[in-house]
Parts: sequence; structure tokens; C-alpha cells
Amino acid sequence: MIPTSLSTARLALHSSRSRLSSTRLKPFTFLRMASTSVNISAFGLKDASLIRSQGFIDGKWVDAKEGGKIQVTNPATGEELGHVPEMGLEETREAIAAASNAFVTWSKTTAKERHDLLIKFYQLMRAHDDDLSRLITVENGKPLSEGKGEHVYSASFLEWFAGEAVRTYGEVIPAAQSNLRNVVIKQPIGVVSILTPWNFPSAMITRKLGAALAAGCTAVIKPPAETPFSCLALAELATRAGIPPGVINVVTTSANIADVGKELCEHPDVKKVSFTGSTAVAKMLYGYASKTLKKVSIEAGGNAPFIVFDDADIDAAVAGAISCKFRASGQTCVCANRIYVQSSVYAEFASRLAEKVAQFKVGNGLDGATTHGPLIHDRAVQKVEKHVEDALSKGAQILHGGKRLSGSGSFFAPTILSDVPADALVNHEETFGPLASLTKFETEEEVIKLANDTPFGLAGYFYSKDVSRVWRVAEALQVGMVGTNTGLISQAVIPFGGVKESGLGREGGHGIEEYMNTKFIAFGL
Repeated sequence: MIPTSLSTARLALHSSRSRLSSTRLKPFTFLRMASTSVNISAFGLKDASLIRSQGFIDGKWVDAKEGGKIQVTNPATGEELGHVPEMGLEETREAIAAASNAFVTWSKTTAKERHDLLIKFYQLMRAHDDDLSRLITVENGKPLSEGKGEHVYSASFLEWFAGEAVRTYGEVIPAAQSNLRNVVIKQPIGVVSILTPWNFPSAMITRKLGAALAAGCTAVIKPPAETPFSCLALAELATRAGIPPGVINVVTTSANIADVGKELCEHPDVKKVSFTGSTAVAKMLYGYASKTLKKVSIEAGGNAPFIVFDDADIDAAVAGAISCKFRASGQTCVCANRIYVQSSVYAEFASRLAEKVAQFKVGNGLDGATTHGPLIHDRAVQKVEKHVEDALSKGAQILHGGKRLSGSGSFFAPTILSDVPADALVNHEETFGPLASLTKFETEEEVIKLANDTPFGLAGYFYSKDVSRVWRVAEALQVGMVGTNTGLISQAVIPFGGVKESGLGREGGHGIEEYMNTKFIAFGL
């Protein structure tokens, strides 16, 4: 999902001319909590008590035992937001022990009890819509409108899985012998390790946590070091909702995969690992978890094709490409990475797309005029630069943008490249930035081959009015999810996940099954 090299892989999972809004840095007003601190004025929340700057273990807010800290900044301004503890193996083991102890009682609660607590948790999230949306924008950089969208999406997982909690049905299987009765029941799997990325700092947590809690599991969450405050606010609201101590634990760290991540996968008390992030890190974690044959869910890298056939509604296709490619400035796991357009409509599509992108306003997400925010950090900007330079060196042309923007913050202009050759890096690596690369194709057979020529298979999109083609292409794309005449597919109710090296398992939908064991009981009469 997030491009990360093996040498720098961290579990802290690592868009005409655009106008960069100027941002005036505010004086620091710090709230001190033990050895940690936060710049309260930088957040601007109505309820400042949602801002937590400590880890959360066994119902207590705690600092790192060795006193280490992680600095968190606003990617739009470079302004320091505060610090959270740099926790290590000792704190991780304490969190796992707390979750293991809490599982003894939490797993015995009724489905109705868990349903009610999750609904209360959901209601508290919605009661703090403005604050939690703003929190996402401040630490992630995405426009406030997108922060609000993520917040609603995030809360929807708690509501959805509250309902799933009371639908974990078993079954009775007719027996071959008259003196037997065959019964199947579902039971919570145990302690769950949850490791999430920074691009959706709230929703990637609730999609996993909602399912785990609904199933009767307890959890240890390792949020990304870039965006920890959204996770900590969720822990605060869970406590207010009445979730018992130890059921949810949060370990803040920027430690690499050789220590904290390894422990979260190898510890014998952990029975399930759920990870969203780069394929490189996913493979390492999968290897660690395999040592004890844990159940694993992985949503890893993507390289989504976006196909426009000559019979498509071009206006709809342009709108779909914008929402799919440039949402979160291209920093989503399911955003279009390769855009293929049939030759007869190529010029029209490219012209209309460039016209729309030229209207983008890039800047601080808290500015109401901003349509697209910054990238998460300078390394992300460098990755986009690399892909642009490579494509240009191989014959591609710039239709719009093409360079980083001056001023503070990690900004890159929304960019469109035309005539991008098949061997360009952008067609083989996930850019994770505001770069739309256009490639011309002639036939359906040709574009299917191009679309599937990748080790990844998370999502794919195409536009066509031909019903027969819709079925053919949807079935032929080697991906876990397909958007047909739409650029937006994510919902709480769908099975979200990929094939090939994009991962295994499904989240959302009936994903509660990923957190349960199936047990067969034969009753002798």
C-alpha cells in the first residue's frame, strides 16, 4: 500500500499551476502530560481532552519507560504538533499481557453487550464529528472535507460491526449416524495485533478494531508514528464508552520491524495479526507470524489500473479518475496508479482531465479553499519526483504540474503525464502521490494484458457502457475489487482486500469471520 524500501521499512507506515496557501505558524501553547507535550493551539479542538500524548495500556495512559519521544508535525506547515512516547519491547509485552488478561472476561461477554458498547462508541465518535475530522486533517494534511469524509467512514465500521456481533451464527449439520448431533459454533480468536498506516489514521484502525471487538477479541494497536493522535483519541472515546481496561491497548513507536513489529507477530499470546501497509513490510510480518501459524490479514501494495474504453461516458470517466486518483493527493491504497485510455478517446479524455486538474487549489487542509493537501513527508515527494523524471526520460510529456511546490510543507503539484511508456517506473511501482500517468491502448485484449501485468492485485477500475464488456472485463481483471463506472468503492459493508501480492483476507463486510475460530462439536446421544 505505501511504498517503503526494505532498508528503511518501518512499521510507522510510511496534488495550470497550483496555488500553495500560505500558513502562518501559531505560537506554541503546550499542554503537558507527564514527560510528553502537545501544541494545543495547533489542533484547535473544541474538546482538548481528546488530545492524548501517551500510550494506552491496561486502561492507563503511560509514557515510555526509557523516556523516549516521537515528534509529530503537520505536513502542511512543518509545525510541531507535539510528542508521543517512543515505546519498545517492554511496553509492547505489557500491552499484550494486558490484552491477554482482559480476553478472559471480554470473550465471555454476550454479543448483545458488545453490540451495545460498540454503538455507544460509534455515537461518541459522531458526537465529536468536528473535532475528530479536524484532528485527521491536522496530523495527516488532507483537506478538511476529506477529513470529515474519513471520520464518517471510520465511525461506520463501529456501527456495522456492532450489527455483525449479533450475527455470528453457527449451524447444525445433519449427522450420518442417528446417535449424533453435529453443531458448529464461532468463538473469538484471542489477542489481536493491529498495525496501521498514516494515510487513513482513523478508518484503518476502526475497520480492524470494530471487527475484533465485535467478535470478542482484545487488541494491541501500533498506530503510525506520523499520525498517532487520531488513534489515541479513539482510545479515549472507547474508555468513555465503557470498553473495559485491557481490551484496547495502544503502543506508540517508530521502531523498526525487527523489534516491536516482530514481537507483535511472534508473541505466543497473540493469535491474530492484521496489517495494512507496504508489500515489503507485509512479507516480513507474514514471515514472523508464520513461526506460530497465526491467523493473518494483510492489505498490502496496490497498482490499480484505470481503463477508459471508447464507449465510455467521458465526463463520468474524468470525474471518476479525479476522485480515484487524486483523493488524499493520491495517497490511497486503491487509487488509480496506471490510467489506460483507448486511442479514439485519448485526446478528449486527456484534455478534459487536465482542464479539471488545473482548477485544483493545493494548500493547508484547514483552508476552506484547499482541494488537495500535502504529501505526508518529504520522502513521499521524492518518490513522485523520481517517477516523473523517469517517465520523462522515456518519452512521456507533461500535460500539467510536474514539480514540487515551493514554501513550507511537503507539497507536489497535481500532475498529468501523457504518452507514458509501459516500462516507466510509474507503471510498475505504486507512486502514492498526485501523479496521473496516461497510456494509450487499442484493443480490449491489449489493455487486459497491460492491467494484469503486475504482481499486485488490490483494485481496478474501468468505464464502459457495453454490458457484455462490463462482465468480461470485471471478471478478467486480476484484482480483489473492481469499480465499474465508478472511482469510489470503499464502504464498511463490502469485503475489502486484494489478491496476488496485495494481500490476503478481507476487511469490512463479513470480516468479523477473520477474528473468529470455527469449532465443531459432535454430541453423542
